[in-house]
Amino acid sequence: MHNEKAELRSRLLADRRALSPEWRETAAAALSERAVELAGAGQTVAAYVSVGAEPGTRPLLEALRERGVRVLLPVLLPDNDLDWAEYQGPEQLAPAGRGLLEPTGPRLGPEEVCTAALVLLPGLAVDRQGLRLGRGGGSYDRVLARLARARARPVLATLLYDTELLDAVPAEPHDLPVQVAVTPAAVHRLKQH
Repeated sequence: MHNEKAELRSRLLADRRALSPEWRETAAAALSERAVELAGAGQTVAAYVSVGAEPGTRPLLEALRERGVRVLLPVLLPDNDLDWAEYQGPEQLAPAGRGLLEPTGPRLGPEEVCTAALVLLPGLAVDRQGLRLGRGGGSYDRVLARLARARARPVLATLLYDTELLDAVPAEPHDLPVQVAVTPAAVHRLKQH
């Protein structure tokens, strides 16, 4: 299972790196148009700042903020868990470890994610049953476990390129599904087991 996930991760990352910056920028704008519809004014959304060749989130972060949505962004802790802080605009993001950008505002604690109506989870692929292939760091597995312990029921969604919605991804028993995959072409509501 581990080798299968590693091989798929490697292929998907190579495919992402092969995309031109112009194409990625166009895809980010389309993703924003699709994903912004998942959140209503006054709601809280846990999102993230895309890095490298990830499907771009910056247009979406601004669109959510303009819509009156409270946006939480992760702050990576030394143990790979995530703390959260509010997004206050691109000028309030600072470089952090692993090439990440993090909000500079007050830290709200790891439990703050439980206030979100929508949680955007980064991923490399999602299958038609909602199983998500992450990068393997485990940070978002902790987020999902925290949500489950708190009995929080936000909509779980992953932003992907169109080619990353697959028929199947390798999964382990502890992997929790997402309900939605957002691609530049569409919002995909996924069948749950």
